[in-house]
Amino acid sequence: MSMEVTTLCYIERGDEVLMLHRTKKKSDLNEGKWIGVGGHVKDGESPCDCVRREVLEETGLTLESMLFRAIITFVYGDITEYMMLFTSDSFSGDLIDCDEGVLEWKKKEEIYDLPLWDGDMKFLPLLFSNEPFFSMKLIYDNEGRLLDAIKES
Repeated sequence: MSMEVTTLCYIERGDEVLMLHRTKKKSDLNEGKWIGVGGHVKDGESPCDCVRREVLEETGLTLESMLFRAIITFVYGDITEYMMLFTSDSFSGDLIDCDEGVLEWKKKEEIYDLPLWDGDMKFLPLLFSNEPFFSMKLIYDNEGRLLDAIKES
């Protein structure tokens, strides 16, 4: 069994959120999906270090501040991933081209019409309604179908 630690940040600008349409990376589990910005925690990094680095690398934006909002546990076949979920509405810089896909500002109410993971449809409403810190476990089968979503706190 493999265990991974990742980060994901939803950057907010008024009633919009920066979304990444994953279209450029080969052998991408997220191919075709719209997600926030983030990636794998490297040795010696904290989740905060990771999310700052990933946001800068993928967007060109420097996070001025961020909020640690949730821990999402993904169980997908023999992989367990612990995703540290952040939001930020304080940043500087200009968007750059992302080598993993296309970055676009989307109205929050429109993102639910985009191709998202079914589990994202469970945690995004909590995130955008300013739910206090929470934990959620998402269980997928080997074909990527959501089997269960358990809000743990």
